Amino acid sequence: MTLTQILPFLAASLAVELTPGPNMFYITLLSARHGRFAGAYAIAGVALGLATIGVLSAFGFAVLVADNAIAYELIRWAGVAYLLWLAFESWRESRTEPTETAASRNGDYFARGLITNLLNPKAFLFYLTVVPTFTLATEAYRPQALTLAALYVLVATLVHAAIVLGAGSITPLLRNPQWRQRLGLIFAALLVLVAAWVAVSTAR
Repeated sequence: MTLTQILPFLAASLAVELTPGPNMFYITLLSARHGRFAGAYAIAGVALGLATIGVLSAFGFAVLVADNAIAYELIRWAGVAYLLWLAFESWRESRTEPTETAASRNGDYFARGLITNLLNPKAFLFYLTVVPTFTLATEAYRPQALTLAALYVLVATLVHAAIVLGAGSITPLLRNPQWRQRLGLIFAALLVLVAAWVAVSTAR
């Protein structure tokens, strides 16, 4: 692959990742609530989810999902439902005293980041619509698609790391019960709005 392919793709990937979406809100919420270490586990889960979809897409799975209305709708509505559940969790957790991040919960944070992506139809659509426009019309499509997927995961991970660093700085503020409840309600409302946005923007 050449720089004329890679540089525009990196710019497109950065633009996509800077657009508010499920990953951004979940990582921000988690890092603000439980600190940067918890956010790092979520980032790892998100990266694995994006990489998994990228590999599946390179082997044609995204096309199968896009062409199968039932499969697409199942993934779409499961993703919306999961975001609503995360909104409820945000509201509920804001009513409890924060605790130190335990190793047993780190697996939870990783799994939530992973599931958020595997149930995100916009990730499938990115690989289905954006990636092919940056590949050359050769027989080596799959290696190109895998390379671009790896670059996208790298860009997404760097953006998410910056979010974790910023959001983690307000963790001490959440020790105050009033601020914790207010921000918990705001985060929950934002997640509900993101769920509605996903439902509308991915509708056919």
